[in-house]
Amino acid sequence: MESDISYRWRADLTDAELAALTASHDGQVQPGWWNRVREHSLGWVSAHRDDSSLIGFANLAWDGADHAFLLDPKVRPEYQRLGIGTELIRRATAAARNAGCEWLHVDFLPHLRGFYFDACGFRPTDAGLIQLRDA
Repeated sequence: MESDISYRWRADLTDAELAALTASHDGQVQPGWWNRVREHSLGWVSAHRDDSSLIGFANLAWDGADHAFLLDPKVRPEYQRLGIGTELIRRATAAARNAGCEWLHVDFLPHLRGFYFDACGFRPTDAGLIQLRDA
């Protein structure tokens, strides 16, 4: 199955494709999200089946200088645990490095610690956070 997958940097994706990917794992779909976010991104990595169907995605935001931020990584459930997410993150990391960034930040839920720390090479840091709206 891995040979049926291609990865693309800054592929021409539609809001509908990303909404469908988000819905595939019960994520909160926000129509128009991609159209609003795309112009603020350093770039994004996408994973596609040979038929060009979108099966994975990771967005890179940045501050225009030293800091990149990994946002919204997702892989369709039927393709999870095949290394696709790890490859998306590896390629996003390389793109941030190639853009001259010094740091790549990520936030995640506790159950994803093993993925980000063990599989992807992130390390724990001290950080601050203010919740801006009620959960």
